[in-house]
Amino acid sequence: MDNLLTFSITVFTAFFAITNPISNMTVFLSLTQGADKKTKHDINRRANLIAFVIVTLFVILGKYIFELFNISIAAFKITGGILIFYIGFEMLQSKVSDVKNLKKVDIDENIAVSPLAIPILAGPGTIVTAMNFVANAAALQIFLVIAIFGSMSLLTYFTFRISDLIVRVVGNNVISVIGKIMGLIIAIIGTGMIIQGIKISFDLLS
Repeated sequence: MDNLLTFSITVFTAFFAITNPISNMTVFLSLTQGADKKTKHDINRRANLIAFVIVTLFVILGKYIFELFNISIAAFKITGGILIFYIGFEMLQSKVSDVKNLKKVDIDENIAVSPLAIPILAGPGTIVTAMNFVANAAALQIFLVIAIFGSMSLLTYFTFRISDLIVRVVGNNVISVIGKIMGLIIAIIGTGMIIQGIKISFDLLS
């Protein structure tokens, strides 16, 4: 039970850091600026639903993806760790990650699919993080990963829904600080994945 609790806390922390509802809220506001309340609500709902479906599919099919492309768990953890570390490092430098880089988008409900769902909410970092946790996991752990990401999608949905209020109360400076903290956590998670991948590689050689 303690192992499952630790696992759940680790998964939640990783998803919270990588999806970062508070930081992504400012992206949502900029993309939907000038849209009416109903349009904002529809975009918010669709984006989070699509992101949840995408990540769930990768979680469930991750094992088969590994087998199809002959990807080793060690190689995946090392490569995924490098990618996640890179995203966190850019956040610490107050840069917009190239993985999440946006151009100006017209107000259209299609932005719920791209760029909001992909790559903002369910980008490479999120997918890699999810697949990392289920790479060698039991059925219960796979279910927990899906359930925890579902809770993150709900949290993101409600954060986006009250985004105007949060910005007025908290202010952009505090949101920027939160973004840096999340960047540090993401970089640490990425480093941990690299270490795990290297350890698995040496265990296989010994």
